[in-house]
Amino acid sequence: MGHTSVPEPASRWTGAVSNRRPTPSGPAADPDAGTAGSVATLFREHHGELVRLAVLMVGDLPTAEDVVQDVYASMCSRWSQIAARDTVLPYVRAAVLNGCRSVLRRRVIARRFRAAHRDEPPAKSAESQVILSEDRRQVLAALARLPRRRREVLVLRYYLGLSEAEIAAVLGISPGTVKSTAARGLAALARELGEQS
Repeated sequence: MGHTSVPEPASRWTGAVSNRRPTPSGPAADPDAGTAGSVATLFREHHGELVRLAVLMVGDLPTAEDVVQDVYASMCSRWSQIAARDTVLPYVRAAVLNGCRSVLRRRVIARRFRAAHRDEPPAKSAESQVILSEDRRQVLAALARLPRRRREVLVLRYYLGLSEAEIAAVLGISPGTVKSTAARGLAALARELGEQS
């Protein structure tokens, strides 16, 4: 037949690259042959070469085989649109390279996405979300029972993250009053929630 077989997917991709390039022969570009026959002949004569080309581009045999298979499938559906049959092989090679480029672009995007989301904490289970929700509800309920001034100081300090000077400016009180009010508010919350400060 004049073609080199591609190793099975279980073998290493380097074996696919080291095979000898097949010498084209036969009616691969015969314009009189039928679509199925022409594509089948092209497949038989150049499949190994195209897979090796794809392996060198994408780095793994299964992906390379998928790229070449997609090109052949696409070519079957558009066989009548290929203008000159003598340009079929360069067309198929270009299509394989374009398919490899698409695979490589998707890999880059996937790597960027994984890198960007690597620092995110893992998703919490439904049980932990319920427990956390219940804890928050208890803290908010205890906070609501505090006197207005203590509640305001604690909210400004721990929810908005304002400094003592900023809180004093917002509430119109001295920084010392902010400190003492925050300490009393935290102690009251701790008693309310049954914790020790």
